[in-house]
Amino acid sequence: MEKTTLFTDDTIVFGLLMLSLGFVFYTSSKKTGFWNKFYSIIPALLMCYMIPAILNSAGIIDYRESQLYYIASQYLLPAALVFMTLSIDLKAVFNLGPKALIMFFTGTLGIVLGGPIAILIVSIFSPETVGGAGFDAIWRGLATLAGSWIGGGANQAAMLEIFHYNPEKYGGMVLVDVVVANLWMAIILFGIGKNRQIDRWFNADDSAIEALKQKVSAFAEKTSRIPTISDYIIILTLAFGAVGVSHWGADLISGFLTANFEAISNKQSALSSFGSQFFWMVTIATLIGIVLSFTPARNYEGAGAGKFGSVCIYILVATIGMKIDLRAVFDNPGLLAIGLIWMAFHAALLILVAKWIRAPFFFLAVGSQANVGGAASAPVVAAAFHPSLATTGVLLAVFGYAVGTYGAMLCTWLMEFASTL
Repeated sequence: MEKTTLFTDDTIVFGLLMLSLGFVFYTSSKKTGFWNKFYSIIPALLMCYMIPAILNSAGIIDYRESQLYYIASQYLLPAALVFMTLSIDLKAVFNLGPKALIMFFTGTLGIVLGGPIAILIVSIFSPETVGGAGFDAIWRGLATLAGSWIGGGANQAAMLEIFHYNPEKYGGMVLVDVVVANLWMAIILFGIGKNRQIDRWFNADDSAIEALKQKVSAFAEKTSRIPTISDYIIILTLAFGAVGVSHWGADLISGFLTANFEAISNKQSALSSFGSQFFWMVTIATLIGIVLSFTPARNYEGAGAGKFGSVCIYILVATIGMKIDLRAVFDNPGLLAIGLIWMAFHAALLILVAKWIRAPFFFLAVGSQANVGGAASAPVVAAAFHPSLATTGVLLAVFGYAVGTYGAMLCTWLMEFASTL
C-alpha cells in the first residue's frame, strides 16, 4: 500500500520517538486521575510500542526509510545486554529451573505444527490461498516464516535458499512476518502488565524469578550511591567498549566460519545461521557482561548501570513498534489469515503447557519471543519483567538460532504435505 511519508529525516523521526516515550513516561507517572486509570488497563510498555506503530501507520514516519531500528539493534541492544548483565547472578539464573527450556521448545513445537494446521484450516474456505505450483507454491514462501519464527533473519534467508520461493512474491511473506509477529509481541507486552493475574490463573510458582529479582535489587540498593560524571563515563565506556569488541569479534568469527566451513557458508545448510554476524554480536556482548559481573565492575549497578540498560531497551521497543503498519492488515487477507491462525496455535499450545506445568507467564513470554522475535525481542521482553532477567532471553534466543533451520525444515515438509491434502 503506497503512502506519502511526512517525515523521512531520521533526526526528526528519532525526536518523535523520544517525544512518544517522554509522553508515556510522564503520563504513566501520574498517580491519580484519567492517566492512572488508563495505565491500569493499558500497560505503559505497550504504549511505548504502539504510538510509533500509529505514527508509521498514519504516514507520519516510515520504518522502511529509517535506519533507527538498525542503529538500535546494532548499538543499543548489545549495550543494554552489558548494562543488564553487569550485576547478574549467573547461579541464580540457572536456578530458574527447566521450565524456561520446556516453554521454549513448546513454542518451537507450536510453530512447527501451527504452519500445516493453518494451511489445512484456510484450505477449507479459501483453497486458492494455499495453492500455487512450482516456485510459486505458497508452502515454499511460508517456509521463510517458519525460519524467522523459530530462529531469526539468518534462518529465514536459509529457508528462502533451500526451498526456492519466487523472490518476486517474497515481499508478501515479509509483510505477514512483520505484521503477525509484531501483533503477537503487542499482546505479550499487554500480558506483562497483567503478569500477576495471569500467574494466579496458571497457579504458577514464580519464587525463583522473584528471588533473582530481589537479589539483584538488594545488590543495587547495597551499592547505591549518588553517581558522578566519572561513574557515568566509566559505565558508558564499559558498555560501548563492549559493543565495539562484540562487533569486531562477530565480524572475525562469522568471517572465519563462512570462509572455512562449507556447512556454514552454504545458505542451504542447516548450520548457516552460525555465520550470522548478529548472532555472534549478541552472544559476545552477553558474554562480556557476564564476565564483568565477576569483577568490581558489577558495583556500577549502584550508580545506575541497569537504568541505562532500560533506557536503551525502551528506545529499541519504540523502533520495533515503528516497523508495524496497522493498515497492512487489509493488504493480503488470505496470507494474513494463515499467519494469524499459525500464531494463534503457537500461543494456545504455550498457554496449555504453561497451565499444565504451572509455569510463570515470564517463561511463556520469553520462550515465545526467543522463537518468534529472536535475539532482538527476547531480551526486551525479559527485561520488561526485570532488567536482571534479560540474560535469560538471550540464552533462549541462542537456542532459537541453533534449532531454527532444522525446525523450519520439518515445518516446511509438513506444510508441503498439508497443501496436497
